[in-house]
Formats: sequence, C-alpha cells, structure tokens
Amino acid sequence: MQNCLGIYIENNVIKYAKVAKERDDLKIESYGIKFYDNIEETIKQIIEETYSYKIPICTNLSDEQYTYIDMFNLLNKKDLAKATDTEFELFCNDNGKNKAAIEYRTLQVPNLMDSDKVTTIYTYVNKSSVVGRLKDLNGGNVASIVPISLAIPLLNNFADGKNSVIINIENKTTVTTIVNGSTYKIDVIDNGMEKILSDIAAKENSNQKAYEICKNATIYTLEASSLQVAENEYMPYIMPTLYSIIEEVKEVLAKNQIEVSNIYITGLATAINNLDLYFQENFVDKKCEILTPFFVETTNIKLNVKDYIEVNSAIALALNNLLATNKTVDFKGESFKSKLTNKVSSKPQKENKNGKIQNKKTKSNLIKMDLGTSLDFIETILVRVLVGILLLVISYSIAAKYIVSRIEDKKDEMQIVIDDTQKKIKDISGDITKVNSKTTEYEERILKIEEAKSERNEYYKTKNAIPLLLTRIRTVIPDGVQLLHIENTTGKHVQIKAQAEKYEQLGFFIAKLKTDAILINITSDSGTKTDNVIQITIEGDFPEY
Repeated sequence: MQNCLGIYIENNVIKYAKVAKERDDLKIESYGIKFYDNIEETIKQIIEETYSYKIPICTNLSDEQYTYIDMFNLLNKKDLAKATDTEFELFCNDNGKNKAAIEYRTLQVPNLMDSDKVTTIYTYVNKSSVVGRLKDLNGGNVASIVPISLAIPLLNNFADGKNSVIINIENKTTVTTIVNGSTYKIDVIDNGMEKILSDIAAKENSNQKAYEICKNATIYTLEASSLQVAENEYMPYIMPTLYSIIEEVKEVLAKNQIEVSNIYITGLATAINNLDLYFQENFVDKKCEILTPFFVETTNIKLNVKDYIEVNSAIALALNNLLATNKTVDFKGESFKSKLTNKVSSKPQKENKNGKIQNKKTKSNLIKMDLGTSLDFIETILVRVLVGILLLVISYSIAAKYIVSRIEDKKDEMQIVIDDTQKKIKDISGDITKVNSKTTEYEERILKIEEAKSERNEYYKTKNAIPLLLTRIRTVIPDGVQLLHIENTTGKHVQIKAQAEKYEQLGFFIAKLKTDAILINITSDSGTKTDNVIQITIEGDFPEY
C-alpha cells in the first residue's frame, strides 16, 4: 500500500490529507484544517498525528505566477527545450526580472487557435520561496512541490471531454480551465477568502472563529430569500467579495474565449452554505457544482463529504504524488537541489613537505616529445599557454557559429510570426467592419422592440380601465344623475359628461369620485343649464390599480 500526506499551506492556515492507494483503490485515512502561529511546530504536530514520519509529503508552491508563450510545434524535442529556455530568458529581460533568482517549470499544451503551434505554460517563483517551503517542512519527507492550480484537476477525471473551469477559492482564487480533459489555462484572481477571514477576524480576534462563522453562514438565493428567518450579521463581510470573484471569473471566461459547460467550485469558500447555488444564479447557462473527489462515495450517509471537500487542495496534492503526475512542474527534485548547491563536493588536496599543493594523481614525469627529450620548465609553460589559446579560439569559434545560427533561426521565426500577425490583423479588421454593421442593425431592432413593448404595456394598462370605472361609478352615482358620455382621451386621462336637475346632485357625484378614489386629479367645469337640466364635464385620471 502506498501512502502520501498532502499539505496545503497558506497564510495562517494549513490543510492536510493522508491518502492511501492500494492497487486502483484510493482512501482518505486522515484529514483536517489547522490555523497556526508557528508553522514549523504545526507541521510537526500534523506529521505526528497522522503517523507520517517517513511517508512522502507533497506540498504546494507559494505566490507562483504564470506566463504563456507560443512556439512552432515542428521543432524537435532538443530544439524545443532550447527555445523554451531562450524565450523565458527574453521574458525575464523584457519584464525586469532576475532569471538567476527565479525557478520555473514548463508544461506544453496544444494551441487551439493555431494547429501549427504549441503553447508553453511557464510557472515561475522566486527560489527563496521554494527554499522557505522546504525549511517549513524540514521535519518531513518532502517528495514534491507543485502548483495547486495544476494539481487540483486530479480530483476529477474529466472523462466526458467537456470544457470546464475549476474555481479554487483559497486565500486567493485560481481559475483552471480544462479543455478536452487537460489543463489549458491558469488565471489568478487576487480576491479570495483571505479578505473575508481577515475582515471577520478583525472583529472576532480569531481566524479559527472567523472560519467557523463562515461555515455557519448560508447564502439565500433569490427564490429562497422570502424564507429567510434572520440574516447573518456577517454576510456584509462575505457577499461583496464573492460578488467581486464572480465578476472577475466572468471576465476571465470572456478573455479566454473558451466555451465551458461546467463550473466546479472548491477551496476554503466551500465552507459557506449554498455557494454552488449562488454561482448557478450568476452562470445560468452552465452547470455549477462543488468539486468532489472522484473516489469519494457521496451516497454513504455515515460520511461527511463536506469535510472532505474543505481539504480538496490537500487531497489533490497527495494524489499528485500517488498517481505520479505533473512531474514536469515539480519544484522539488535533483535539478533544484543542484542549483542550490554552491560548493562542489571533492576530496581535499594534500600538501607536500614544501607546503605546495599536489594533485591526488601526481605527475611524476614531464611531457615528453616524440624525439624522447624532456621539456624544460619554460617550454612546458609555453606549451600550456599555446594549448590554452588554441582551446579558447576553438571555443569562441564554436560559440560564435552557434549564436549566428540561432540568430538566423530567430529571424526566420520572427518573419513567419510577422506575416501571420499581419494576416490576422487584416482578418480582424474585416471582422470589426462586419460587427459594426451588425451592431447598427441590432440597435435599430432593439429600438423597435422597446417601442412595441411600451405600446403593449400601455394597452394592457388601459384595456379594462373603462369597464372597471363604470362598475365603480355604478356603486356611487346618486339618484337623478345621468351619464351622457365617457371617453378615455389619452393614456390614463378620462372625460365624463353628466347631467342632473340640481347642482347638489352633481356636486355629490364629484365628491364621491374623489373620496372613493375612483378617479384622481379631478376637475370639472361650471356646467350649463338648459331647460332645467344642468350638464357638466368632469375630467380626471385613472388611479394605479
């Protein structure tokens, strides 16, 4: 049986999970989350509690960054490796970075935009960060150090081939885009649980308590908001950051131009209840769900799957070592150890009786010529100088030839890139013209739709207004008052012509219209009297029903 302890480390918090593998079966033996003040003591405590004194430990990088460079996939393996190093050196020079102080790893993925190219994902970090992480884990058997964004996809086999994104909301948020079952792009969002926990901890004076508050917090969706009994007083600390993360994820999806079907959420933020429903409300055209390890039996009622999900990052790191994946992006290995070694190991040289250092293999004889005569001291020095000069000239010639050859290769590559770029610029210009013409057409259609919508709304508002008005007037009209004419003149405005033998009857009628709010903004003229019959015109507006 193989075992591995995954330890995910961030500011103030450590997640750990000990995973066992027997043939094809995987099982989580122990797991947990600890908030720490002394990281070395906390890690020693985790190793003791999980009995992981000798088993391999896989941990994460800290503050890693990513960049992407496209290369032609026609290069052979040797030339591609050289081009990869050269391109990263140019990247460092262009961005003012000291390449000697940086440790980086690469991962090649297909270029979806151009089949003749391959995209190299560079993961890089300061060497001091790797050294610090090894120091933190000095008491354990560190087997590998990998970026969590490249390890987290191991929690799901993505066998369906659908394009997906994994949103890992830890202290910061990483968005890992999966295309055809493989990692394609990693984006880092500065917003994350660090702000939420720090804001709550500032009030509660405890990161542990802040996390427990998040575990008891529930996000109420729009449909369920009416059922909410009392709002959690800490939600104002939580919701703005989650909203900001969702908006930045939308920008990432738009920038990457990859149509995804599934969104998986993981990380510390999954402690907040209904997080997946909140994401689903904001990504209605995609399936949003909490990322669950593929080997965990979710139907087992005795198993608290949510606790497993909270340590997903640690589980993914352990799987990375057990399944022997992501070897090309492992920052712990012989290559890194050799770079850290400043002294060349060798046996000390001995001194002779005269105090002069002599080599292990002493040269007892002088260099002899073919004639059989030995060279004297001056001749020996001259020969050595001449040989040194000759070697220097040969080395310089080889280096110069190689540099000239590389420059010519780069010129050819640059010309191909220039031609390809100019072609794409021309295509883009044509697309912009088409988009602009379609935009004008759509704006005109939208305007017509808005006008039709306004007319339809106005029609439905006044459709039943007159019948309703007549029904209400019938209940208040006094005896002796007759309605001659009712007309809906414009919008909500209505005009009524009525007659009666007495002014008092008409006045009472107008008063009832006002007091019963049958009409509002009522006005009337003084009326005209003909043959003992008084006619008046009453105007007013329909009230809001």
